[in-house]
Amino acid sequence: MKILFAAPENAWGGFLGLIRSELPGHTFEATGRFRADNLKGYDVLIPTMCSVTEQMITASDRLRLIQQCGSGLEGVDVEAAIKNNIWVANVPTANSGNADSVAEIGIYMMIGLSRNFKNMAQSMLAGKMGEPRGKSLCGKTAGLVGLGGIGQALIKRLKAFDVHLIGIKRNNPLQAQKDFGLEWAGGPDDLNRLARRSDFLILCLPLTQENKNIINQTTFHNMKPGSFLINLSRGGLVDRGALEEALASGKIGGAGLDVFWEEPPDPDDPIFNFNVLATPHISGSTDVSMQGIVKGVAENIRRIAKGLEPLNNKNNHGKI
Repeated sequence: MKILFAAPENAWGGFLGLIRSELPGHTFEATGRFRADNLKGYDVLIPTMCSVTEQMITASDRLRLIQQCGSGLEGVDVEAAIKNNIWVANVPTANSGNADSVAEIGIYMMIGLSRNFKNMAQSMLAGKMGEPRGKSLCGKTAGLVGLGGIGQALIKRLKAFDVHLIGIKRNNPLQAQKDFGLEWAGGPDDLNRLARRSDFLILCLPLTQENKNIINQTTFHNMKPGSFLINLSRGGLVDRGALEEALASGKIGGAGLDVFWEEPPDPDDPIFNFNVLATPHISGSTDVSMQGIVKGVAENIRRIAKGLEPLNNKNNHGKI
């Protein structure tokens, strides 16, 4: 089969080379950018960050599978694919080791922000020892917005830091509170209540039309003074203008961002002048997670080649 990788050749930690080695009997091509202009002649699309519109889907002539190399499918018109009898599947974070890797970046950001990573670098340059004084994670409150694979991986790790854990879950939050050992859990309507209690407000949920810009001026107004926002999910969850305003005014102490309003972001964006610890959308890119993702993608390509239904497909499971 012919497979299109909608990204530069070496993107996502060398994923393309790994999947080629796993599936030597298939042909792979990379678009060289996070975009695909034409899907004709391809059996499988790996979209990465590429937008996949209804027009692209209907113009394809033999496409059988849109297989994400990760969990995010917000850029794919899933309904159009289903209408055109094309499978759409992903690799859930909890199944691949991805959630564990993302959680590690989340903790890295929590520590970096609370220990004042910017002033540490300045102290080293100036030869100042013992500065700056940071804040410990111990005794602080982490508010997790989303209690899926990434949220649960964070809970497991943060308990060792003696962090107070609270969360938001779309369905049955009281059961989640009990199952995950949280001090409190609420539903989506309780977001501002969570914000008022959190020293770290951590986003661990997928982007949908319903939660776009869920973190906005109102949310920042409710956040504790000096608290931190950490976004491990998708840039579209956060109103960029409201974030810049909250940083500039000192309402929040800083932000940890692995995802952005546009990707790649402009390195000269003024938002990076503030206390922002940024990473280039690499939270899920580790040796462990890449092996799990390659395994999941390869299995589905093999299944499609055999005429079987792919695993973790969205065609039979309703809305993502």
